Amino acid sequence: MILQTTSLTKRYGRILAVDNLDLEIQEGQVYGILGPNGSGKTTTLGMILGVTIKTNGHYSWFGKGEGFALRKRVGAILEHPIFYPYLTAVQNLRIGALIKDIKKPDFDHLLKLVGLYERRNDPFKTYSLGMKQRLAIASSMLTDPRVLIFDEPTNGLDPQGIAEIRRIILDIRELGKTIVIASHLLDEVQKVCTHFAVLRSGKKIFSGEVDDVLNQNSRIEIGCANLERVQKILANDQRVIQMSSENGRLVTEVEETMTTQDMNRLMIEHDIILNHLVFRRSNLEEQFLAILKENDD
Repeated sequence: MILQTTSLTKRYGRILAVDNLDLEIQEGQVYGILGPNGSGKTTTLGMILGVTIKTNGHYSWFGKGEGFALRKRVGAILEHPIFYPYLTAVQNLRIGALIKDIKKPDFDHLLKLVGLYERRNDPFKTYSLGMKQRLAIASSMLTDPRVLIFDEPTNGLDPQGIAEIRRIILDIRELGKTIVIASHLLDEVQKVCTHFAVLRSGKKIFSGEVDDVLNQNSRIEIGCANLERVQKILANDQRVIQMSSENGRLVTEVEETMTTQDMNRLMIEHDIILNHLVFRRSNLEEQFLAILKENDD
């Protein structure tokens, strides 16, 4: 076990920022803590890193407790990257290595990993926001930590910057690191995480594997001149779980065993010609909204 929290709680006066949070993060996972702004993500990360004092509950790193020495095996980025603007990437990393008492840091390896090797001798102030974030990732890896924690790592980046950070996270995972990411971006969690938890108002309302959630029922969109007749036909097919209308088309939620070929064949058997037939696998946004709806009921 890399990290376990038990009834972890944080109050700010009358505000309950984190409410009895239980998490279990295993080695090798890329674990996403997902939720809207104000859901308690950053507060949770602050507590497990020892920079925010918890109100109640416990957390344990590597099954050994909360000690400072244990947290030294964790690299983290909690805020915006802050470096000396007139110093180069190498110079800034060298200062970080001195502060952390690292005897033989491999700056070249880290800068190649985050795609900054060619810009290693340029001042930090000349870097784009994405490059600054990548240098922060390199700095967080100076101690060769077992775990890396990133709070909203792609916040404010353009699509290219987001793709670069995503690639780096996946490359780091291949090195055998465990990664914890707090994010409100569903696409980011879907593309890089293996497991995730959903927080709302400081309370965990769901946790599970990303693949398990995405491999639930799929959808097939249908368009034709007589959707009412199609609905009657599909109402008698046990593979069809539910149907709804969207923008003049019929959206069917179906079991994994049903394909677009099956759907087309069924319609042909009933002399129905489709003008629109699209398979749409469930995405994390749809599942996230479903999770929120279930917890509203």
